[in-house]
Amino acid sequence: MSPSSSSATVRRTDAKHRYEILVDGERAGLAAYRDHGDQRVFYHTEVDEAFAGQGLASRLVREALTDVRESGKRVVPVCPYVAGFLRRHEEFADITDPVTTEIEHWLDGQLG
Repeated sequence: MSPSSSSATVRRTDAKHRYEILVDGERAGLAAYRDHGDQRVFYHTEVDEAFAGQGLASRLVREALTDVRESGKRVVPVCPYVAGFLRRHEEFADITDPVTTEIEHWLDGQLG
């Protein structure tokens, strides 16, 4: 029996610059970010293949974006998954900034 997304929890792990989704205590996926002033720049999202098809990526991103809002920050969706999620969920449009060349160059420098 595979775990359901309802048994999953999302946590922000600032030291690793990511949000993690855990299923029964096991990390099932992550959404990586770097902070640029008041912007949280998301650049990568993944869910382990063993947990695919359970809606975990969507739950992870929704909870991460909710946390960004509560933190008073804005979102920059460099990650294609986060960008697609934002196109489908207009309730986060008010905290979303566009991806610019400046942000892309800055992120490249951050990630080395």
